[in-house]
Amino acid sequence: MGDYAIVEHGGKQYRVAPGDELLVERTEPDLKRGDNLLFERVMLLSRDEDVKIGAPTLDGVLVRAKVLAPERGEKIIVFKKKRRKGYKKTQGHRQNYYRVRVDAIEG
Repeated sequence: MGDYAIVEHGGKQYRVAPGDELLVERTEPDLKRGDNLLFERVMLLSRDEDVKIGAPTLDGVLVRAKVLAPERGEKIIVFKKKRRKGYKKTQGHRQNYYRVRVDAIEG
């Protein structure tokens, strides 16, 4: 099955392997295309048949990824209303993401 890791980033957990592309929360606002992003909170590491589980994270293990592009998610409409009071409010939201490619799992 190959090497893979489970990392935590932006409050979410991702299963990553070298060569994977994924969309992660934009927690660092100044990264550009081609910049490196490090996932230091590695919770599980699997190499061949050897599996290491952190409590809660593994020390000395990190995942290197390269930013392919900053992106924005789909627009979400937030609508609030209170009946019989004449109150209604519409608001939109688009989440910021980075599309990254995992280069290596080190450690």
